[in-house]
Amino acid sequence: MKSPQEEHGLSETGMVKSLPPEFDSSPKEGLRIAVVGKGGSGKTMVVATMTRVFASIGNLRVLAIDADSAVSLPYALGIEVDRTVSDIRNQMIENPQARREARDRHISLLISDILKRGQGFDVLVMGRPEGPGCYCAINDLLKYGIETFSRQYDVTLIDCEAGPEQVNRRVVSGVGIMMIVTDPSMRGVRVAGSIWEVARKDEQLKSTHVGLVINRLKAKADDGLIAESAARMGLEVFGRIPEDENVEHWDSAGRPIIDMPASSPSVEAIRGILRAVVPGRLSL
Repeated sequence: MKSPQEEHGLSETGMVKSLPPEFDSSPKEGLRIAVVGKGGSGKTMVVATMTRVFASIGNLRVLAIDADSAVSLPYALGIEVDRTVSDIRNQMIENPQARREARDRHISLLISDILKRGQGFDVLVMGRPEGPGCYCAINDLLKYGIETFSRQYDVTLIDCEAGPEQVNRRVVSGVGIMMIVTDPSMRGVRVAGSIWEVARKDEQLKSTHVGLVINRLKAKADDGLIAESAARMGLEVFGRIPEDENVEHWDSAGRPIIDMPASSPSVEAIRGILRAVVPGRLSL
């Protein structure tokens, strides 16, 4: 009897037995950036703006993953999403016919069905968390599919759940850069510190470049206590994003953040942070 992994093209150890021909067998040495932090700190704005910056280069394959159950990244990117990874998982659990059909396809192809394409980027949405019960085998398959899928891209950006949970569960293991976003509040700094504490102890994140991004600064002097706290924790400060009235205006008007003017202070600041954090890798 085949295991769930084998039925979806995986061996018992999780290695690919055979990938579909449309998937490159030589994975890209792509850049992966995870954005974490307190809820409401501006994580989604940062991811949406980074997506815009990388997509504007024009010669990169860019994947934006919404791993937050709030599902706000698609709106910030101006994309309508009708199906999520969670929907696939629920179908496989609840619908025997869907489960039988899934056995004939590689998990990466199942996930590619729900991929949405924007201007110069693709979007993948994880969706709401599962209900009661343990569906570990299916969740493992879906995690593996996302891992395989992201290898086809030059840049993968992940908008994570608020707090340290996804870092603790190693959902973002293997990323090259982790940005911990905080607003100018001490609560935000405490959450950032808890995330950093988990990340620095994780062997799988030893090679990950982790740093703090201070968002919504009204004046540079406002970051004094935050910078001091980061220094005490041994946490690098990647950069600062000033308060930007365009963000509030676009958000309140229901307009995608990705469409803000390139001259917006937040867009310029995030582009500058990327230039500093990814030197020599990309023409930003």
